[in-house]
Parts: sequence; C-alpha cells; structure tokens
Amino acid sequence: MFKYSMDNKRYHTLNYLYRQKFGQKVFKVPIDAHMSCPNKINGNGCIFCSNSSKANIINSNDTIEEQFKNNINILEKKWPNSYYIPYFQSGTNTYAPLSTLKPLFEKFLSYPKVVGVSIATRPDTLTDDVINYLGELNKKTFLTIELGLQSSNDKTLEFINRGHNVQCFTDAVKKLKDKNIFAVAHIINGLPYETEEDMLNTIKLLNDIKIDGIKIHMLYISKDTEIAKIYAKEKFHILSKEEYIDIVIKQLELLDEKIVIERITGDPIKEELITPEWLLKKFCVLNVIDKEMVKRDTYQGIKKC
Repeated sequence: MFKYSMDNKRYHTLNYLYRQKFGQKVFKVPIDAHMSCPNKINGNGCIFCSNSSKANIINSNDTIEEQFKNNINILEKKWPNSYYIPYFQSGTNTYAPLSTLKPLFEKFLSYPKVVGVSIATRPDTLTDDVINYLGELNKKTFLTIELGLQSSNDKTLEFINRGHNVQCFTDAVKKLKDKNIFAVAHIINGLPYETEEDMLNTIKLLNDIKIDGIKIHMLYISKDTEIAKIYAKEKFHILSKEEYIDIVIKQLELLDEKIVIERITGDPIKEELITPEWLLKKFCVLNVIDKEMVKRDTYQGIKKC
C-alpha cells in the first residue's frame, strides 16, 4: 500500500491527509457565496467558463448557512461522526473588501465539528491585505486556499484568456506558504493545442514551488461558452479517455509524493456538456486510473524530475 493512502490508492489522497490530521472522516461542504470574478468583469472571463452554471451546487440560491446546514443534514445520516470544512467554491472568493470577507469566512468557525475553511480564488486577487488576513485566519483554523493555474505555459494562459500569467500564480503561492497556508493548485489537462510535454511541465512547476495539493481536471466543452465557439470552428483535439488516463498517470509519477491529490477528474453538468461524454462516468475513470497504476506497478512520485 502507498504510504500516503488508506484507500488502496497509489497516490496521496485527501482522505489520508484528513485522517492523519484530525483522526476522523472529514468532508468539504461546498458553498456558493455569490462572489463575482474580476476576469469576467474586466475581460469576459476564461474561455471555458459558463455564465449559466456555478460549480454545480444544487442549493446555491439558499443562504450560505442554509446551504451548509442542508448539506450537513444529508451527510450526518450516513457519517454521523464526521468533521466538516466549509468550502467556498463558486466564484472568486477573495474578490471583495475585507469587511465582507472576514464575517463570511469566520461564520462557521464556532459550528460543532467544523475543523477548517477552504477558499477557492484567483492569484491576482490576493492583495497584501488579504494575505495578511488569511495568515491570521490560518492561526484560528486549518485554512486551505485553492488557486487556479490551469497551465504552466503562458501562451496557453493567454489563449484561454486566463487574465494572469504563471509568475502571478507562483508569487501568490509563495506569499501563502510564507504564512504557512495550505495551497492547492487547479490544473486542466487537454487545453487547446497543449502537448503532453506541456502538461508534464505543469507538474514540474508545481513540484518546484512546493505546492501542497493539486486538483487535476480534464478540459470539457460546455454550451454557451467562448471555447464552444472556438471548438465549432477549429475542432482542436479533445483527449480521449485513454489519453487522459495515460497523461494523469505520468503526471502522478512525476509529482512529489508529499503533494496531496484533492481531485483527479472533473464533474461536468450533463445538460450543459458538449464533449467529451466519457467524462460523465467519473467513477469509471477513477477506477481505470487505479487499475492501470496497478498494472504498470507505479506510484505517485516514482519518477524524480
């Protein structure tokens, strides 16, 4: 068994991290705080982003307290002894004044069995004031900051209209790590015209900056997005399931074994998805990755770079 897993996985699982840290099952509870995005306001947003959907949170129109409590009530029925981390998932959750952010993030700290806070945001919204506040928040609870990188290739970031470059991302991670904040990177495999080498280089960058965790996504094309218009014209290559699995395994082999794998595939909304349809079978993809790693007798971090 891989030393950073309790689930017969061959990579460093989030469940392992939580079990080691808290001694109990921990769930991240997704919350939509109705935050905006500076890239949408100032630059039309990333080309793959849909304005019609927000992270697939079912009860997103409820207040954040109602969202949290409703999700907890469901989880408690099956895992009554679990701990929870409110996860501010939708939008750019540091794109607001500190007077707004402080009560938002600290609202759940006094809740029973809440052991942390997880915040998804963009690196270009982490001002010094925000970083300093997050450093103080990190002293009160286990704080995780998730940042979208998507690719370590600046040309790709420009093509997808990301609105920041790689240096902006690495600078933000350094500031977070200087405050001992757990930093997680989001990356996307299969971005238009990227090669396998590009995708592996993204992993090498994350190793170099000593990221704490990673979420690996597969590019998918949703309706009513700019990338859907581009795909209709250019028909750039979309990774097959076999190609994606092969690349993910090669990425895991390169990735430092101490880096936590928080996600290894995506969750498209069926009604909005154009392609690839194989991504809808999430657990099938996960199972094939596990089986293929056993077949190859390989593990996370087995190859040093």
